[in-house]
Amino acid sequence: MDGIPIEFQCAQIVFMAKEIKYSDKSKGQTELIVFFDDIKEILRPFAQGNYQVSADKPGYFEIYYKKEVEILGKKYRELCLVSLLIQKGYIGFYFFPIYIDPGLKDRLPPSLLSCLKGKTCFHFKKRNPLLLMQIEQALQLGVDFYGSKGWN
Repeated sequence: MDGIPIEFQCAQIVFMAKEIKYSDKSKGQTELIVFFDDIKEILRPFAQGNYQVSADKPGYFEIYYKKEVEILGKKYRELCLVSLLIQKGYIGFYFFPIYIDPGLKDRLPPSLLSCLKGKTCFHFKKRNPLLLMQIEQALQLGVDFYGSKGWN
């Protein structure tokens, strides 16, 4: 990830130093692990071709586009598509296509957007079948967007 500005990197650097506490007994934390696994199974089929799993650890999953890209005239060795991380009380879903093109947010369902807590970070606190479907749709939107840039 050398040479890639922080705004194009997933949460990896920030969270490498953190330890996920599966022994955490706070209310709802054990349900988050099940929800995390559900989301991870939705993400996994998107890891094919140049899209590869770059992290698959308990509570942490990431898919990168592993081919050089050019953004605003600058070349990058790889580019994050999505990062998933269990935090205390929520699952962080970092969806980087909307960082590159904020207009993609207009194509996401309002119920999914209500979980957006930053530029790219969605917080999921409870398992919801509708959210699972919308996450899959968002991922397809992101892959289609990357493909429109020739990143496929």
